[in-house]
Amino acid sequence: MIITDTENIKPFPYRTTLRNNGKGVSMQGIEEAIQFMNEGKSDKAIDTLRTELSRANDEEKYTIAEMFLQWGMTDDAQEILQDLKQKYPEEHELTIMLAEIYVDQEQDEYAIDLLNEITEESEEYLGALVQLADLYQSQGLFEVAEQKLLAAKDLAPNEPVIDFGLGELAFSQGEYQKSIPYYERSIRRNSQIGETEIPLRLAEAYAMLGDYEQSLDYFQATTDTSPDVLFRYGFTAYRSNRNDIAMRVWKKLIEEDPFYQSAYPLLAEAQELDGLIEEAYETAQKGLKKDEFNKDLYLQAGKLAFRMENKLEGYQLIRQAISLDPGHRESVVFLVERLKEDGDYEAIKDVLEHIMEMNEIEPMYQWELARANNELEYFNEALNGYEEAYNAFKDDSDFLKEYGYFLVEEGKVNEAHTVFSRYLEIEPTDEDVREFMSRFEANEGE
Repeated sequence: MIITDTENIKPFPYRTTLRNNGKGVSMQGIEEAIQFMNEGKSDKAIDTLRTELSRANDEEKYTIAEMFLQWGMTDDAQEILQDLKQKYPEEHELTIMLAEIYVDQEQDEYAIDLLNEITEESEEYLGALVQLADLYQSQGLFEVAEQKLLAAKDLAPNEPVIDFGLGELAFSQGEYQKSIPYYERSIRRNSQIGETEIPLRLAEAYAMLGDYEQSLDYFQATTDTSPDVLFRYGFTAYRSNRNDIAMRVWKKLIEEDPFYQSAYPLLAEAQELDGLIEEAYETAQKGLKKDEFNKDLYLQAGKLAFRMENKLEGYQLIRQAISLDPGHRESVVFLVERLKEDGDYEAIKDVLEHIMEMNEIEPMYQWELARANNELEYFNEALNGYEEAYNAFKDDSDFLKEYGYFLVEEGKVNEAHTVFSRYLEIEPTDEDVREFMSRFEANEGE
């Protein structure tokens, strides 16, 4: 901020006692410096003040320090204020100003030492407590910070800034339930403290507690339309089963920030839930243009293509997801299921063998490959696949039943008996298998 007139300068705390102390400098010198600064002659403005400083009285030194602070000349201001503080140690406004300078210089310990000098009798004590709390919080000393704020609250129980500070402290530690009453007391008097909108804090606190409906009310009260806030706003609406709001907010987000990639899959999902399949597909496609390496979005777009009965496009999209990440299990399983529906076991065999050659070996793939080989009458390969998958699925009744009948077909009756015995331990009420076992055991006894 550039000072444009001397009325913007705060009076020196001891202006009345210092009015005639020292030779003084005319306000004309200060006004000349202001004029130089407003004309963009910053070097000349600063030189003017430094020149006038040598003959200024204490009141005028304070004025010059104020100007240096506003012009970003903190070192010059600090030197003046330190000199004044030595002369007026009980004037704690100087202490507060110096502490703020130390904070800006990231010398928190010096700032803390200064602020702790301020006693309860001082008018600045309340402000010092709040500033100390902020410093202790930044150092991770949360209990000390809370003590300072509670002490401040005892002095000013209705001060919204203190309630806000207590809310912020609790929020920063993940104590969302604890933060809410403080925020709600603060919001009764101010909807915003500094640059922070209190409705937004309350929205986020309630969302973290899973109370999405209450959170949504506060999101609707905020004026912050930054991308991250819009994203969370939409997500809260989505979790509150308000897809209409979620879609509207996420569409606005994408319009304002087309590269906010996290919004596309969620918007597409919300649209799909509302039965807007074509719109969901278009959203997913737009997302892929902004993030062409998003395997999850390829899978989502592929699923939507199948819902639109566009199998060719669907297969291409799913295969693209797998090509980006052969370990993307959800894409592989979805592709295999669609190929099974089409009876394309050759394609299943090709896909699974290719993936497993890339060391993406899972028991489910081994089972599905065994099934495909069985359908294709590659019985030896199918047997190997079932044997490899057995340990992983020895407690899976569907696998055991399928494997048992396969062994019977292959004439491996003893092996089938072992597998069916295990199966009946899991499914003792399956009379078909039990009857088969009885016939087998009768034949064995003849």
